[in-house]
Amino acid sequence: MKKLLVALLSVGALLSGSVLAELDNPGGTGGLESLRGATELEDTRPADSFKKYPREQVLDSSFVYQPPLIPHNIRGYEVSLNANKCLSCHSWKNAKEMGATKISVTHYVNREDAVLSDVSPRRYFCLQCHVPQANAKPLIKNNFEAVDSLK
Repeated sequence: MKKLLVALLSVGALLSGSVLAELDNPGGTGGLESLRGATELEDTRPADSFKKYPREQVLDSSFVYQPPLIPHNIRGYEVSLNANKCLSCHSWKNAKEMGATKISVTHYVNREDAVLSDVSPRRYFCLQCHVPQANAKPLIKNNFEAVDSLK
């Protein structure tokens, strides 16, 4: 009987503790909202609309050594171990004919500072550094300001 009473009191304490925790933290989010909004993890929400990309627009740098932004849509571009769609226009061989910007000479230098005849493997995956510039609202508030010399 004593064991049953202790077990019931323990269960009661656990339940009251979880109720109080829910009252202090409704929804279990701590009052924070994720980038997906108020949608629960288990729910499927409609996909965001496609972003609009400026066409053939020169995009200014915001900070020193910023990798150039991509001024066009890259949906469907393959950049994998077997193919790199970016190089079909931006390689030194094709850039003039395609009217595209040549990739930097720094992309032909390996870790030992040896100049290679082809793009260095560490610079092959363009999207590690270069991103398309879309006309999209910021996901979170941003107070970034460019340095005076780059304005």
